[in-house]
Amino acid sequence: MPALPLFVLSNESCSPPKLVGIARIAAEAESLREGHNVEYFTLGTRSLLSRVVSARNLPFKWAINPYRGCEFACKYCYARYTHEFMELRDGVDFERKIFVKQQAAGLLRSELKKVKREEEIAIGTATDPYQPAERRFEITRAILEELARHSGLTIGIVTKSNLVTRDTEILRRVGERNRICVNMTVTTVDAELARKLEPRAPRPDLRLEAVRQLNLAGVDAGVICAPVLPEITDRPRDLEALVKAASEAGAKHIFANPLFLKPCSAAVFLPFLEEHFPDLVELYRKRYADRAFLPKGYGQRLSQLMAAFRRKYEFGNEHARSSRGVQREVPQMELF
Repeated sequence: MPALPLFVLSNESCSPPKLVGIARIAAEAESLREGHNVEYFTLGTRSLLSRVVSARNLPFKWAINPYRGCEFACKYCYARYTHEFMELRDGVDFERKIFVKQQAAGLLRSELKKVKREEEIAIGTATDPYQPAERRFEITRAILEELARHSGLTIGIVTKSNLVTRDTEILRRVGERNRICVNMTVTTVDAELARKLEPRAPRPDLRLEAVRQLNLAGVDAGVICAPVLPEITDRPRDLEALVKAASEAGAKHIFANPLFLKPCSAAVFLPFLEEHFPDLVELYRKRYADRAFLPKGYGQRLSQLMAAFRRKYEFGNEHARSSRGVQREVPQMELF
């Protein structure tokens, strides 16, 4: 079935295009406040729970994004395209115009009946649920309060923010009758590099400390190293440093995925490379010239390397990790 158009041309050729759907709703949004070069708007929506349709073989069937847009301003962010549905086509609009989904908990209450017991719900697939807007609007908190009233659900949260620890007690209540895990995204333990890549996200050490606090409180938490950036964060020694730090923080798991670079993201990421990593611009242009993904072999080598590091740092063996047993050598591997 062909996608519906985002706008319909008026009969009068001199009139501006008539917006429909999410583009019209966004255009009519009420401004809530402005600060740090970021504007916040209300966003009316008839559905909070989205069925995931993807050829990427994702592990979850449903997604919840409490906000549209994310002010962490990660240079590689793949989700910038979601603002294009609202006819906001400047790449930086995604980090400067944040739309707040009000009445989210009420919508979720009626929608959860669609979810089968074996189907996972992922919170934060296209926008961080604990970005700075959450401190004021508390949409994610309201969603968790609603989830705590239900049972038999499988829920995963993806975030880059230590603000998630604010909701530790609610997360514990959710976990009493459901399966829930927090996945903290950490792309590097190098704070200076992280500040370049993810300008407004909390420091890596704060994220790892949040993982520690959540697990100590009885909330399962692990680490996602995604995206892995070729020639920037994919050196074996750098990946090992991250796996070691995650192990020391008590992370329940760690895995990695390579950079996924859509054209709308490349429009922001390539100028960033030209400024900070000019020697890599041509490499990236060639690698992503006609595809959004790296060749399958890169991902396979990355998976093998991460598996070796997980074994070395005893992921899945709590006793061995806590006792810091003998560490095994891991063969070095070139990803490119």
